[in-house]
Amino acid sequence: MDKRLKQKILRWTYITLGSIFVILSSYGAGTFFPNPFVTDKIVKKKEISLLQEWKSYGFFQPSIEYSNNTEFILAVGKCIAFHNLQLDIESRVHRDIIVAMAVLETGYGKSRFAHEANNLFGIRTWRKDEPSLKAKGNPDAPWGVKKYKTKCDSVLDMIQTINRHSAYEDFRAERKEQLDSGKINLDKQIDLLARWSTNPDYVKLVKAKAKKVDKILLKHYNGNKLEN
Repeated sequence: MDKRLKQKILRWTYITLGSIFVILSSYGAGTFFPNPFVTDKIVKKKEISLLQEWKSYGFFQPSIEYSNNTEFILAVGKCIAFHNLQLDIESRVHRDIIVAMAVLETGYGKSRFAHEANNLFGIRTWRKDEPSLKAKGNPDAPWGVKKYKTKCDSVLDMIQTINRHSAYEDFRAERKEQLDSGKINLDKQIDLLARWSTNPDYVKLVKAKAKKVDKILLKHYNGNKLEN
């Protein structure tokens, strides 16, 4: 491992441990009965500080660059890992689901929307003041495919959409139940994302891609050479 990278990781570890100490120290106030508002404020402030530290040491939003299918999967995976630094566990969407949906929506990043709008999920907008790209087959539609500054930005918007939109309330409830029980079942989670697409086979397709994505990522992170 590069010496500078080791130093960055070591420095980040010290910062993280320091933040934990600060948070735990807050419990000393009020004779070990802290004010929840004060504690939350300290935690939020430290999270912002940590994020600034990460960026100062080179932990910037990764660029999604690729020349083949495997590189696309790995690049989107790195983007997800970056966003997870800023999301609590309850707000995360499983990596395999996100990558599988990006693969299906863009054909491994080859679609026009991926290239011209940096949109990996076909997310639409009805706002006239928001940059968008019209579908060639439906140029007069009142909506357009949303444009993003970067492809990694579209990943974050996808996560936020699932976390906020009423259409995915059941998904959020299922995710919480699985996290609380410690038993993760991606098929059940994917079943509750059917409204993302009008394709009646969408859930089935996402499940199949998620399994393929998982195998590729496991193979990569086990240090084995990947094939396209």
